[in-house]
Amino acid sequence: MYATQRFLYFCGIFYRIMGKKVVVGLSGGVDSSVTAYLLKEQGYDVIGLFMKNWHDDSVTISDECPWLEDSNDALIVAEKLGIPFQTVDLSTEYKERIVDYMFNEYERGRTPNPDVLCNREIKFDVFLKIALDLGADYVATGHYCRKGVLKNDDGTETYQLLAGVDGTKDQSYFLCQLSQEQLGKTLFPIGGLLKSEVRKIAAENDLVTADKKDSQGLCFIGKVRLPDFLQQKLKPRLGSIVEIPADAPQYDTGVPLFNDKLHELEHHATKYSYALSDGKVVGKHQGAHYFTTGQRKGLDVGGTPEPLFVISTDVDENIIYTGQGKSHPGLLRRTLFITDNDLHWVRRDLELEVDGTMEVQARIRYRQPLQKAVLYRIEGGLYVDFEEKQSAITEGQFAAWYIGEELIGSGVIS
Repeated sequence: MYATQRFLYFCGIFYRIMGKKVVVGLSGGVDSSVTAYLLKEQGYDVIGLFMKNWHDDSVTISDECPWLEDSNDALIVAEKLGIPFQTVDLSTEYKERIVDYMFNEYERGRTPNPDVLCNREIKFDVFLKIALDLGADYVATGHYCRKGVLKNDDGTETYQLLAGVDGTKDQSYFLCQLSQEQLGKTLFPIGGLLKSEVRKIAAENDLVTADKKDSQGLCFIGKVRLPDFLQQKLKPRLGSIVEIPADAPQYDTGVPLFNDKLHELEHHATKYSYALSDGKVVGKHQGAHYFTTGQRKGLDVGGTPEPLFVISTDVDENIIYTGQGKSHPGLLRRTLFITDNDLHWVRRDLELEVDGTMEVQARIRYRQPLQKAVLYRIEGGLYVDFEEKQSAITEGQFAAWYIGEELIGSGVIS
């Protein structure tokens, strides 16, 4: 019981509020199972809720039905822990807020992140409201991240979104769109544990999920083969795959002169543009909207010294532009831009004013090591200027920035 005792001692000062009611999003996995166990041990009144997010026959998410097994495992865990258990049907909200959004973004040639959206729109909005209607004081999830609390001079509190202790499992990026209001009502009981410790706690307490593999695919749904999924709404269109050489004129290495920092940022954030005549046709595809920047699989083009990667897609002309190798200049860009409408600050008190700058560390995808960057706020949005060029900056994905271990803001890449 060492891991359990160590954890309860370590974070009990933050979470132990006797008699408080907590609704746990029981997913049928080991992380949420241990979340429920720890909260009960700490004296909370725990309720387990399983989210059913899909049963729309007009769009098939997957041939598999993992939610049936997951729901059953969640029920077994709830019975083992002696806590009430319910299933809530959020499929209507999930279709409207996640699936329809995904189709719309891919149709525009952008690449959405459904996991970030699911957290913002489903788990910590729709699900949170259901929990509060049940009289809960908090919701809790099995995310590997932590919540900090800062006491303000006026008696109010400011909440921090902190990275999980287990650096290999840190999921703070997926929560980058949460608000102060959402954080105030949320607990992350396993954020101070390693994954191995979580599994040990589950095994020590005979939870059926102790050795269960981590879920993959869409939030609370499971594995999805994206082309098959998208083809149900976005019909195939035969188009050309064009290879752009690494020495194309677009990549002229001459150092331009800039009048000021803003012009420099605009230059580095501007995407390369291509025409059919800039390269050679090397293959055919079934639809540019099925592909994303940085993608290698699915091109089915051989015979090149190095693998081809997607460097750009043109959904209007239905052309995929590619380049050889991970270091192709078409994949690399130093700066990205986020519009005001897509800009979000977890720490609103740290929000930059126009003309303000801030040194941060940032990432443009989950599991990417944090990169040194400087934020520049201008009228209309914000530039994220990296110290080193980044590979496959992708429109529609989220950039998130940190100070130390705290995620303070994020935004959708334009």
